[in-house]
Amino acid sequence: MSATDPTPAGRSRVRRWLVRLAALLGLAVACTAGGVAATTLFPTSVGTLNYGATLRLSIAPTDASSIQSPTIFGDIRMRFAGPVPAPGVLAQVQVKERITELLSRPGVSVRDLEPGPLELEKAARDAAIAMGLRFAAGALVVGLVVLLGYAVWRRGDPARLRWGRAVGLVAGAWLVAGVATFGSIAVTYHPEQLESFRTTGILGTVQRNADLLAGVEERAEQTTPYLKNLLALSAALQEKYAPQALGRPVAARILFVSDVHGANQYPLMKTIIEQEDVDAVVDSGDLVNFGTASEGEAAGVFSGIRSLGVPYLFVRGNHDATSEADQALLDRLAKVPNVVLLQPNATTYQVESIAGLRIAGFNDPRWFGDDNRNNAAKQKPAAAAFVRAFGDRPSPDVLVSHEPAAVEDVDQHGGIRVNGHLHKAELEGNRVGVGTFTGGGPFSHFVAQGEDGAELTGQPSSFDIAAFGEDCRLASLTRYQFRNVIEGRPAYDDVTLVNGARIEAELPQTTVAGDKLKAPAQPRTCSATAPRSTERVTAPAN
Repeated sequence: MSATDPTPAGRSRVRRWLVRLAALLGLAVACTAGGVAATTLFPTSVGTLNYGATLRLSIAPTDASSIQSPTIFGDIRMRFAGPVPAPGVLAQVQVKERITELLSRPGVSVRDLEPGPLELEKAARDAAIAMGLRFAAGALVVGLVVLLGYAVWRRGDPARLRWGRAVGLVAGAWLVAGVATFGSIAVTYHPEQLESFRTTGILGTVQRNADLLAGVEERAEQTTPYLKNLLALSAALQEKYAPQALGRPVAARILFVSDVHGANQYPLMKTIIEQEDVDAVVDSGDLVNFGTASEGEAAGVFSGIRSLGVPYLFVRGNHDATSEADQALLDRLAKVPNVVLLQPNATTYQVESIAGLRIAGFNDPRWFGDDNRNNAAKQKPAAAAFVRAFGDRPSPDVLVSHEPAAVEDVDQHGGIRVNGHLHKAELEGNRVGVGTFTGGGPFSHFVAQGEDGAELTGQPSSFDIAAFGEDCRLASLTRYQFRNVIEGRPAYDDVTLVNGARIEAELPQTTVAGDKLKAPAQPRTCSATAPRSTERVTAPAN
């Protein structure tokens, strides 16, 4: 009789198979929990020449597909984007005693302390075997407990004991748990699956460069010996897991800022530009608070922008005008030599080419004093006008506007979309939401609900540095967050390196026009030596 037999006997057979399948899956989940518990109760210890680590697995949703190493100076967290979620790996790092003797020698460098690739390979292999054995034992204990419970349940009716079926079910669940757990680990924790590499606390403060590797040596020399060891381990882990794309030659580094709101922190911005070797700044709006050029003059932002020494690409935000037709702030910015207005007036756009990278954008049609209603709907005419003007041109590599809804309304191929406005860093698909560079000026607070009710909480300052490769595609995005400035430098709370391949979508193989921006020609080459150029685009008459 087949499983699809519509007779009562056939339906009964189907129900029995469904019950067995549910039991198998339930047991597999229980065995997985038991296996992970075993790795926590009996953690795995592995080591290299200078370092040791205690490892355990975690099935907490917040830890999924990530490797975490907490330290007293901050955390190292690598998040992966595998095809299926994998249990998290928690690693407690220890420094071996021999390090004390090494650090007493003159001229010891970070490179001298880093574990080599073969050491890391052996440590990873030993860890996988040891955790696998512990997981298998823990899952087996759960299976044996289930069999014992089954025997107790059936003790009153020995004739109904089905040991073969019960053992087969438990063995199948044990096997499914092991294969699913370590299969997901095997396909997830690969360099090409790396989504982000994040450091917090003092580690985030010290590891400041866009690739989190360059310049570590010089800064580590100024820190404690223990911090030097943590930096060495962090650098070695990133070199092990960072995709090759993150280490490829960089054609351009672009600093993304937004929502300055009249706070003249341009000396700080200049320091960042010099230390991070930035080629241009993209400001996605809200340069002032109340929409007037006189406010910018009083705050010194125009002279601050001029002092930067690199192109400053700008689109207007909703705080940068006093009415829909107000051009005063844009006209004043146009007099600053290094400023490029991506939309200097209602009918003209400018495409700026930096190292061959095409950057374009459009202004926010709103203004200070706007009724603040239906904001997303108000962006649609501006976005539609931009698409009409660029309909026969390739998509820009970087599209900029102030509000998220504005860039979301432009359906483009490839590249990234950049916005500000929300005063917080976001990342959704290829949309990069830039946080406020200065904390937001008088608009720097939001209401947070605490145990004692609502209170005002200060917003952190933040900015992003995008590194573009010689193929004109985003190689990496480094996100910085800070609250304090010490001796002219930010004291970073958080530094996160994001793999550009996880942000910028693959280019289509065919060109599409109409209501979408065209795909760029393939292939293209960008270069740090390519000359800078500006192209003016005029909106067609309606």
